[in-house]
Amino acid sequence: MAVMVHGRDRKVVETFAAALAELTGKHAPNYYEYAYKMSAPDVRCLLEEIMTSTTSPVYSPFAREHFGRGREEGKAEGLAEGKAVEAARMVLLILAARGLDVPDDTKAKIAACTDLARLEVWATRAATARTVLDLFNDTDELRD
Repeated sequence: MAVMVHGRDRKVVETFAAALAELTGKHAPNYYEYAYKMSAPDVRCLLEEIMTSTTSPVYSPFAREHFGRGREEGKAEGLAEGKAVEAARMVLLILAARGLDVPDDTKAKIAACTDLARLEVWATRAATARTVLDLFNDTDELRD
């Protein structure tokens, strides 16, 4: 109630945020949502500012939207990175299984590649390549 009535006073909102951080269980988000919904727009802005600038869990609709979007973008980026790392490992594994000698600079080039489509082409070529250089096409991908 204090936030709804006196929320224009920054210290009141800061005290509310600190109290929420101390709560255990699932009550903090409910208290926050109630205070947020019942507050004037300028108080809501202050609530969002304070809640996103502390180490408190993310409760405001604005913060949840951006926090969730960042998590999804990070997850997608991490997944793409993991696929590229695994594809590069597979190219090197195929070459090794076929007994082809791979120079260190070429290993580094393959391992550093983050282009999944290119790595898939290299993996396909690795299955039939006579030499390591056969992995790379006529545009000399090795020099990229």
